[in-house]
Amino acid sequence: MKPGPYNAITDVPGIQVGHFTDLEHLTGVTVILPEKGAVAGVDVRGSAPGTRETDLLNPVNLVEKVQAVVLAGGSAYGLEAATGVMRWLEERRQGYPVGNETTQAIVPIVPAAVIFDLLVGSALVRPSAEYGYRAAQNLRGGLVEQGVVGVGTGARNGGLKGGVGTASLAMPGGVMVGALVAANAHGRAHDPVTGEIYARFLEQNGEFKLKHPPKPLSAPDYTDLFANPFSTSNTVIGCVATNARLTKAQAQKIAQMAHDGIARAVFPAHTMFDGDVIFCLATGEVEIEGPAELSRIGAVAADVFARALVHGVLHAYSVGGLRAYRELYEEG
Repeated sequence: MKPGPYNAITDVPGIQVGHFTDLEHLTGVTVILPEKGAVAGVDVRGSAPGTRETDLLNPVNLVEKVQAVVLAGGSAYGLEAATGVMRWLEERRQGYPVGNETTQAIVPIVPAAVIFDLLVGSALVRPSAEYGYRAAQNLRGGLVEQGVVGVGTGARNGGLKGGVGTASLAMPGGVMVGALVAANAHGRAHDPVTGEIYARFLEQNGEFKLKHPPKPLSAPDYTDLFANPFSTSNTVIGCVATNARLTKAQAQKIAQMAHDGIARAVFPAHTMFDGDVIFCLATGEVEIEGPAELSRIGAVAADVFARALVHGVLHAYSVGGLRAYRELYEEG
């Protein structure tokens, strides 16, 4: 197995990504759009999540497909960005049809999750519906910009600058798995003693482009783990996409398994200071057989998610008083 041509979530056919970046106020919005809609699942595992339309994705509920997923800064205020994406989709008549022949409307289904970035840039300027609309205007396939862009503009990860990262992996039989992550964890993605990246062992084809040779990992020190928290409000949010044909329940299972990627990439993971949320989009082009194949996709999704999180850290640069990993460990 190897990454797709862009090593990005857009390697899944039909998936597009759009960013809107506010560098002045260090916040932004990222939109992930499946061109023909997608079956979706979600797993909310953080203790302080900020979400929209996640109950709708419960397998027992009505709507099968979503039109987009929104990831935004701004804490709970940033959920407003999804309204702008809805407006953009409505203008293109993409959504869930309601009404009858004489009275017909379209309701775009746009789940969303947010990170807390209010203390990095401006606490008063948050992503709005206009930010979401402009992010949707920037939707495209192909290469995905990473680092201090979109939802990653104000991200901080383990006390360092975080950002947006993405990765992919092609599986036998034509299944493609991709992920896009806002690296914004309370825990570190690197060993505080040696500086080694925890998830370096997952690297594909030298993708991380680290200058230093692999270093040993030190044993965790639990004594002062939360004595001086790096920050009190963090969240890893992201989206896994695949071209496999999944039910809503199966998409939810992939989202659950993808959370293992956070634990592989950062320590500690899923703390009381994190609001971790992972969506799964399944576009349905490739049939899969049985629970073993579903589990294999979930295992790959976890590794791809971890690699995407590492890319978010490694593509970041120092801004807003936060130092970047490469500046500290690669340029010193």
